[in-house]
Amino acid sequence: MNPDLLHKTLESHFDEPIRQRGSVGGGCIANAEFMTFASGLKVFVKSGFAQNMFRKEANGLRELAQAGAVRIPKVLLVGDEFLVLEFLKGGTKARDFFEVFGRQLAAMHRHTHLHFGFYEDNFIGASPQSNLAGNKAQTDWLTFFYENRLLFQFKMAEQNGHVDAGFRADFNALEAKLSSILEGSEEPPTLLHGDLWGGNYMTDKAGQPVLIDPAVYYGHREADLAMTYVFGGFQTAFYTAYQHAYPLKEGWEYRLNVYKLYHILNHLNIFGSGYYQEARSLIQFYLR
Repeated sequence: MNPDLLHKTLESHFDEPIRQRGSVGGGCIANAEFMTFASGLKVFVKSGFAQNMFRKEANGLRELAQAGAVRIPKVLLVGDEFLVLEFLKGGTKARDFFEVFGRQLAAMHRHTHLHFGFYEDNFIGASPQSNLAGNKAQTDWLTFFYENRLLFQFKMAEQNGHVDAGFRADFNALEAKLSSILEGSEEPPTLLHGDLWGGNYMTDKAGQPVLIDPAVYYGHREADLAMTYVFGGFQTAFYTAYQHAYPLKEGWEYRLNVYKLYHILNHLNIFGSGYYQEARSLIQFYLR
């Protein structure tokens, strides 16, 4: 979106002029900046990506906020090519930050739904995320996870030229084993952040957790926790507090790799062949 048009749109909506603006680091998909209005109101603005990404993100943030568990930035305004959120000043993590975060995520995961997926498709990073189950509501996690997560990303990887015969054979073998891998872990559809790695939470000025940049859907909570391990994991206190508040079913550690696979396939599609071997390794973990 043209910056001048964006500024005029925001000044018209908030009915006051913008007095200051500056870039905010951390994002790799959209432009991120703060804007301060004449009254002193300061907002966080994302722009520069079309395809309704920002409307989808706004809907995800609102869904997370409904759980009332973890702090979520308030959505102030959204358009096809921009998103305006309350500006949250960052701070230093409180000493019990990860304990609080673990308990809060467990509380969020108690917010459930009748069906897996979401009322609309959205995005995970720059990739489309399939949340709809055709003409029927999806009540079976195995089917939803395979068709809307693993197979959806695998087909994109094929289209992007990342799949060879060995990869295809491994993926087909995993499909045959998936029901036994997930057996015994059945739970109701749970509200998920969807992309919960270290770059998608922040610390507010009081030192408490804030969730940002979601890829929201209702799924199995082990999928959210698996993503926290993709880049090394959070502090031990986070997992201990989570388990105390909402214990996971036996065998959850064994299932982590199949949930990581969705995200590694997504990284393969976004960033390229550097993630090929990791994707193969995660599948082969279950084929030994």
